[in-house]
Amino acid sequence: MIRIYTQFSQGNQWLQQYRGQPPLLACILGFTETGLIPGISAAGATPEDRKYTAIADAEFLVNGFTANPQYPLPPLDAGASPVLISRAVVEAFRLPVYLFNAGLPQPPAVPAIDLGGLPANCLTTGIALPINTVKQLFEQGLIWGQKLATLTPNGYVMIAECVVGGTTTALSVLTGLGIAAMGKVNSSHPHCNHRQKAEIVRIGLQQAGRETKQAEFIDPFELVAAVGDPMQITAAGMVIGASQSVGVLLAGGTQMLAVYALARALALLRLDSLPWQPKQVVVGTTRWVADDPTGDTVGLARAIGDVPLLATDLSFAQSSYPQLRAYEQGYVKEGVGAGGCAIASHLYQGWNRTQLLQAIEALLAQHH
Repeated sequence: MIRIYTQFSQGNQWLQQYRGQPPLLACILGFTETGLIPGISAAGATPEDRKYTAIADAEFLVNGFTANPQYPLPPLDAGASPVLISRAVVEAFRLPVYLFNAGLPQPPAVPAIDLGGLPANCLTTGIALPINTVKQLFEQGLIWGQKLATLTPNGYVMIAECVVGGTTTALSVLTGLGIAAMGKVNSSHPHCNHRQKAEIVRIGLQQAGRETKQAEFIDPFELVAAVGDPMQITAAGMVIGASQSVGVLLAGGTQMLAVYALARALALLRLDSLPWQPKQVVVGTTRWVADDPTGDTVGLARAIGDVPLLATDLSFAQSSYPQLRAYEQGYVKEGVGAGGCAIASHLYQGWNRTQLLQAIEALLAQHH
């Protein structure tokens, strides 16, 4: 039910170690004005809708379908929010969920831990976030990573995200770290908008005075402050903190590969004070991301290096719901920990893809 795409033996070892163990889900919510650029993302039909995607997804993750949600799931041009997958798993196994507000334009309607962050400016400004905010979010991530680890001593922490426009900030951070990521990232579109993303990243790095040839000199904090988003640095701190004592499943595709690369760069920067355990960490996504013919997720994982990339083989081809079948056409693909939660359902309770599909369809049926 789980396919390992890179670093096979390490990925396999991780799966053996955590089979049957209870996970908890930490979902980091953030915002970047990059997500408001016309055409940049399909996670919300209009830029105005996209302002509310993260808080709507957060509310649904915690509450499921309710009669009067404060923030209903935003309309998409095609498909349905990936939070349906995560919610079906959270509900079935009663997984503990911790929401973190790393920087949103407005707080979510459900309880979330406020980390005192800020929404990021568009990365084309070259000044996405104040450096002191970036450092504060990192420290908060570190503290919470250690704290969450104590709550699942034999299990693992799944770190998920919801940031509209986040694959573009992922590309800018990866590029700034000197990783050849152009043309390899994914998007919520059926055909990845590589040219648009590349141009936005080029402008942002230029504005920040960081041409890519000097990339390896960059302080990772300064890089995030220039062209990143508030989720990335929080998640990097969290994976470093949690990996010291438990397993970590970075639940996402392109964005979590960027978080992994960022965490590694930060740990190298402060070897003395930041021991991290990369052997405890895997990236887990959906096969719609891993097998996306318009991106190259596997190539990206290899370019980053030593990271095991896993994916659930969940398929919606047989679904009776057109908004789920849209995933098979390349819409949406991933988000809010969907791939990680699907992996957890196989790993924790041995669910197969039919059981998982039935749980997701049962959830959708409540709404129809």
